[in-house]
Amino acid sequence: MGSSKAFIMVMVLMVIVVVEARALSESQCKEERKLAVNACKPVVYGKPPTPACCQRARVTHVECVCPIITPKLAALIDVNRAIRLLQGCGRRVPRHFKCGSITTP
Repeated sequence: MGSSKAFIMVMVLMVIVVVEARALSESQCKEERKLAVNACKPVVYGKPPTPACCQRARVTHVECVCPIITPKLAALIDVNRAIRLLQGCGRRVPRHFKCGSITTP
């Protein structure tokens, strides 16, 4: 899988959940996205999430990542697998949550 697809998959994986919102600057959001991608790259290649990846899944702010997710990007991954992985890391995923849509809180 190419590095751009890996990036997309990791980003979508990290943002299909809701976390408590707080105002973050664009530079803070950019740093959160970078940390998430780096921590979770092995997931893209079929490996289970590491403790570091799970920690990122629990703390990454949805408002930092959802705005960059388009339906086209979301279509590149198995959403059900992503949700199972996030739940396995202890992250709650609300029913009918759609990152990158108008239903994103």
